[in-house]
Amino acid sequence: MTDKKVGFVSMAAEKKAGEIPEIGIGVLGYAFMGKAHSNGYKKMPYIFWPPPAKPKLIKICGRTEEKVAEEAKRYGYLDYCTDWHDLVGDERINIFVNVGPNNIHAEPCIEAAKAGKNVVCEKPLARNADEAKAMLDAVSKAGVKHLCNFNYRMMPALILAKKLIMDGKLGRIFHFRAKYLQEWIVDPDFPMVWRLDREVGGSGAMGDLGAHIVDLARWLCGEPKSVTAITKTFIDERPLLDDPSKKVKVEVDDAFVSTVEFENGAIGVLEGSRFCPGRKNYETIEINGELGSIYWDLEHMNYLNVYFKDEDPPDTVGFHAVSVTESFHPYYDKWWPHGHIIGWENTFVHTAYNIVNAVVNNVKLEPMVATFEDGYKAAVICDAMLQSAKSERKEKIEY
Repeated sequence: MTDKKVGFVSMAAEKKAGEIPEIGIGVLGYAFMGKAHSNGYKKMPYIFWPPPAKPKLIKICGRTEEKVAEEAKRYGYLDYCTDWHDLVGDERINIFVNVGPNNIHAEPCIEAAKAGKNVVCEKPLARNADEAKAMLDAVSKAGVKHLCNFNYRMMPALILAKKLIMDGKLGRIFHFRAKYLQEWIVDPDFPMVWRLDREVGGSGAMGDLGAHIVDLARWLCGEPKSVTAITKTFIDERPLLDDPSKKVKVEVDDAFVSTVEFENGAIGVLEGSRFCPGRKNYETIEINGELGSIYWDLEHMNYLNVYFKDEDPPDTVGFHAVSVTESFHPYYDKWWPHGHIIGWENTFVHTAYNIVNAVVNNVKLEPMVATFEDGYKAAVICDAMLQSAKSERKEKIEY
């Protein structure tokens, strides 16, 4: 029995039976991100108990039938398909989750919104700002809920950082600096995967890594006014994945460095690279203000390093680490006793909760959770950085 909201068990039936309603989930993509999101929806109801609704894994989509069938069984989906149109057309699905490669973000999300489905899309929202704007327009016109999964916004330590800034604990902001460094394509024989293909990815390190720190820059420091950037492709040819004897040209950036001027007068430096031996998934954020500073490191994600120059004891001469694991810290009342840390994968549980809660209870996601508007603005900034690298000029940010 369903009501007019696609994917919901009837609220009347729910009250009569005394059960929590179900909400239908459909996912496009079954690999790395498919696993992360599926895990999030499966865990969410017993972590956030009682949940707004219980996610029901209806259908998962992938282009290789044998593989997607196996993953459907593995994750517990009722069904699978190899054509994303089947997800969009399935009336059991209320939340459409797009975790496919960047070139299949726009059209499926737009069609899902037209079909009245609420939409979650992995970052970057699209290959460029024009695609991202079309996606934002579609969800806005349809009046559906939309979430761009900048999942680092949902880490308790970074939410604490946001609240400290909002409360004026740092005073006037002077500096924002961020790095996101990985090592996985240093080998020149590493094959031409989709993240290195401009037609599929749109960009390289900029979209893959830069989008994350661009979003955090906007969220924590404020809107950028202008940017300058340089990009570099260190290895300009890669062997084909299916035929290593043949090589193709690499047309995306392997690394970038950008300077940013913010509307509030702060200045920033953003760096991203996949050519840093020894760096696995190294992301750091530091913000310096007139009253103090904060520093965060993804590989130690449960700690926020803080220094308040007028509040710390006289013998304190630098940063000290705050373990963001108390029950009064963001999300932690749903997890474990203090000191029992959560990990990267648990941010996808937070993603699942936030979108389900937004849909069921009609609450806003912003400003703590990113929407398609945030995804679009991040795309505008990333495009401006790429354009600056070509023009060798400062580029203004205009939405």
